[in-house]
Amino acid sequence: MTYPPPLRPGDTVALIAPSGPCDSARLAAGVKVLEALGLRCRVAESCTTREGFLAGPEAVRLRDLHEAFATPEIRGVFAARGGYGAQRLLPHIDYNLIKNNPKIFAGYSDITALHIAFNKLCKLVTFHAPMAAADFGGGEADAVTSRSFKEMLFAPAPEAGDTLRLPCHDATFLVPGQATAPLTGGNLTLVAASLGTPYEIETRGRILFLEEVNEEPYKIDRLFTQLSLAGKLSTAAAIILGDFSPQTPQALTQTLNDILLPLQIPTIINYPSGHGSPNLTLPLGARVTVSSHPPKTHAPRRI
Repeated sequence: MTYPPPLRPGDTVALIAPSGPCDSARLAAGVKVLEALGLRCRVAESCTTREGFLAGPEAVRLRDLHEAFATPEIRGVFAARGGYGAQRLLPHIDYNLIKNNPKIFAGYSDITALHIAFNKLCKLVTFHAPMAAADFGGGEADAVTSRSFKEMLFAPAPEAGDTLRLPCHDATFLVPGQATAPLTGGNLTLVAASLGTPYEIETRGRILFLEEVNEEPYKIDRLFTQLSLAGKLSTAAAIILGDFSPQTPQALTQTLNDILLPLQIPTIINYPSGHGSPNLTLPLGARVTVSSHPPKTHAPRRI
């Protein structure tokens, strides 16, 4: 995997909208947050256009993505928000362009479709991270979210062979244990939607991160069942469940106990990353370690 060069104060980043349309006021507020970090923001046309439920025509969204990676002075490519529409771009993306111009690529939610494709086809580490017109759209983010964002995107790339230890000291382990493996995943719906396509997620021997928002427990269960039937859960090295707001772990007990607990692989629940706050930045495709703390002190348990 290629770890992209870190950002530095004064770098120019492109804001693009591969999915849904942006609210102009929230986008402007988010730009100010990024500028306060020392970044210069170049707002692409897709951030200011709309075509129904999409941020402009596919040709515009695709062009903005390609131009952001092709332009040398742009050091990072940030999705302004999620929504819907990134999957429609997948067959038309120039993956060689992205592979040959590795840069910070950040976003989450619907952007999961691009994360999976870039990890798989470009061998590029990407970042499940807050977005300008979403998390930063109120003009600020909580301190934990902001610190994680800056530390992950501005930090030097790890040395070859190094692993990143995800903060787990406050994590709740459904099944305790330790795993070191590449990190993959993102939004549960988008991960499930990748199945049966050329962009299908690879989970064997990987740490699988999943998050979701505004879905009823039975729908979440159906998505987990789909992943289970496809063999995507049992082959993972570990599973991390992020924010599932407004659902809580208590609302998902049947799914956790019936589908995840029997796998007996290290499983974290309620990890602070996803649509809620805080929203920790995660390096998708990078080799990471998760570990219960202290190790082996809690037995697997039903909740």
